[in-house]
Amino acid sequence: MKFNFLRKETKVVRNYEGAKAYVMTPAEELYSAVVTTGLSNTSYEKGNDRLERIQSLIKKNDPEFVAKLAVYARRDMYLRSIPLVLTTELAKQTSGTDLVSRTVDGIVQRADEITELLAYYQLANERTETKKLNKLSKQIQKGLVKSFNKFDEYQFAKYNRKAEITLKDALFLVHPKAKDENQQAVFNKIVNGTLEAPYTWEVELSVLGQKKFATEEERKVAFKSKWEELIFSNKLGYMATLRNLRNILEAGVSSSAMDKVCRYLADEKAVGNSKQLPFRFLAAYRELKNTDSPYLSSLLEALENAVMISAKNIKGFGFDTSVVIAADVSGSMQKPVSNKSKVLLYDIGLLMSMILQSQCNNVVTGIFGDRWMRVPMPKNSILRNVDEFYKREGEVGYSTNGYLVIEDLIKRNEKVDKLMLFTDTQMWDSHGLKNSFEDSWNRYKTIAPNAKLYIFDLAGYGRQPLEVRKNDVYLIAGWSDKIFDVLNALEDQKSAVEMIKKVVL
Repeated sequence: MKFNFLRKETKVVRNYEGAKAYVMTPAEELYSAVVTTGLSNTSYEKGNDRLERIQSLIKKNDPEFVAKLAVYARRDMYLRSIPLVLTTELAKQTSGTDLVSRTVDGIVQRADEITELLAYYQLANERTETKKLNKLSKQIQKGLVKSFNKFDEYQFAKYNRKAEITLKDALFLVHPKAKDENQQAVFNKIVNGTLEAPYTWEVELSVLGQKKFATEEERKVAFKSKWEELIFSNKLGYMATLRNLRNILEAGVSSSAMDKVCRYLADEKAVGNSKQLPFRFLAAYRELKNTDSPYLSSLLEALENAVMISAKNIKGFGFDTSVVIAADVSGSMQKPVSNKSKVLLYDIGLLMSMILQSQCNNVVTGIFGDRWMRVPMPKNSILRNVDEFYKREGEVGYSTNGYLVIEDLIKRNEKVDKLMLFTDTQMWDSHGLKNSFEDSWNRYKTIAPNAKLYIFDLAGYGRQPLEVRKNDVYLIAGWSDKIFDVLNALEDQKSAVEMIKKVVL
């Protein structure tokens, strides 16, 4: 199999080298394949290795489990593409029951998922023209009939985008029966292209941007007024607020509007509901820190408070979890995690180190290069202190001798639950036979048999997003906001499978 996932609850076997390995059930294999889809922008076209693997695993599993997994992946893991794939592939394997229609009803949570499901169905069944979708699976059609009656005009208008399959196409393919006169009126508007434009911040600013003003001053006043309207109407969601802080400042909104923004950013409930991870706040901090505004210090303080609250969204780290976090601080780490990001590879390990100080009772942090040096990280003013660490570049040299972190634990006879290394190189097996990472780790496992090793190759040179090796070694290539959800899900595989089986379709 592609990923050799490991966990303690399964039947333990020994591979030819005598190291621990584990055997998974078909349900656990399919679950693992599904949760790791959140780590890459996978396309599910014919011949794709991941698609073929998922197709083969679907055939090995009970159809009802596949259906429940699709619903679980959408509702509980907030995945969007893979539930559509599971449902469409399930429709190929299952007939004579309403299982597929109930699954469709469970996974379609947004109006655009109606058209996305049809688009994947067209791709999976090699229907090259939209009109050929009239041979649509009866069960998928039945499920989409229910889906059409879930949404109102605002929701349809918000997701009425130009694409190969439009809402109008879907309406003619599915033939839903309106639940009442109001719903029929909405369906008529979809057909006639007369859905009322929704009130969203994007639409409001776009409309204003197209308007011609007599003077530049008039334009500034209009945008200031519009931002204030959006802020006080509560139509600007958390993510939108976070992404638009510079625009809000530059618009010169009132002090009462800025006060509302700052309180919203640092509100514990709002941060929790937004499910933002700390790296989003660092990006916002970077965007703002050189802005000239009398409100800048208040905004930065709000972001510092928010980043501490957001740490609770990182799964898998309880207060009693013992962790070692080792950050590569060489110059090559000072490049963005993606083309548009303000967050650098350098930041990830440092930010994790500082955040987990507040989450766990026992955290060892440090930096490595030619040598490994333990450095206690500050617990307060996290975003500012991440920037301060740029001054420490080269302090431990420029090599990437990460295995020294493990050798230090062996020397101290120190047991930890999790060891996490953040770098931009592939370190596993990179030091020859004598000082190989694998050799050091295998010796450490005799001291701490329950320890797990996570090596984050943030530059993403690995062939796959996540590869799990023997003896609890996780090799992660690249970076994703979802990585901790995925790692936690894989570690908690057995209970997750039982939870999925309890899903009500």
